[in-house]
Amino acid sequence: MIDLRSIPNDAPVLIYGPTASGKSALALQIAEAGGGVIVNADALQVFDGWRVLTARPGVDDEARAPHALYGHVPFDAPYSVGHWLRDVTPLVQGGARPIIVGGTGLNFAALTQGLADIPATPPPVRDLANTVGLDDMLAALDPVTLGRIDQNNRARVQRAWEVQQATGRSIADWQDKTPPPLLPLSQVTALAMMPDPDWLNDRIARRFDLMIRDGALDEAAAMEPRWNPDHPSAKAIGAAELIAHIRGEIPLERACELAVIASRRYAKRQRTWLRSRMQDWQQISLPAQM
Repeated sequence: MIDLRSIPNDAPVLIYGPTASGKSALALQIAEAGGGVIVNADALQVFDGWRVLTARPGVDDEARAPHALYGHVPFDAPYSVGHWLRDVTPLVQGGARPIIVGGTGLNFAALTQGLADIPATPPPVRDLANTVGLDDMLAALDPVTLGRIDQNNRARVQRAWEVQQATGRSIADWQDKTPPPLLPLSQVTALAMMPDPDWLNDRIARRFDLMIRDGALDEAAAMEPRWNPDHPSAKAIGAAELIAHIRGEIPLERACELAVIASRRYAKRQRTWLRSRMQDWQQISLPAQM
């Protein structure tokens, strides 16, 4: 895949890739070859409760190298890119070399490009936003912001509208005053795993079968009494489907089928992010052909 000897031991390593592409295995190889602490950059592996379903490293892997920011957030707690950036800061600023791995592009963008320090949206503003139409929101935004967002994406438009309402400043203005990045790309080894879609789709299906074998159903049964689809951790792919099965709403075969479809769609979005936002990263083709 990659010559580990070509990776400097004195600089942080970033590893991005779609789900099931082998990111965690590569991070472990790098840590064992040159030292370092493996730091999670996945938006869902931070939560407790869904260890198997989010493919968090197992106990054996954790014994082979230090790991950080895995399962440290309660399953029902809010957690954003800003939370993650604050949590990762001390791991980057001192101690063992960080090997930061995950499939959440926004986390890596915040880490290497900076993150605007926008205050959290007050609940009353959020509640009001849910009653405002898309056209009315667009009419309230400034031209610069309108030029930067997908105007057909309700979530992006609503976010910009909420920032404007809550702070009196446009989201574009906040973005233009973004502080310097914590880890510029010039200071790291940045690796992006670009898998062949057919190869990855097969791995996704096989991995979900292994998740079922390794206890994902038991995990879902334990979470079912506390299940709330509004919890951030509920976005774990396969969670809603397995909960539906536990509740007798769909057969297990159908739950697995739907989860695999969702995983493949998510992987496609991750590959799109890689192609559009990570041209400056060293891309690793999979399966390895070099």
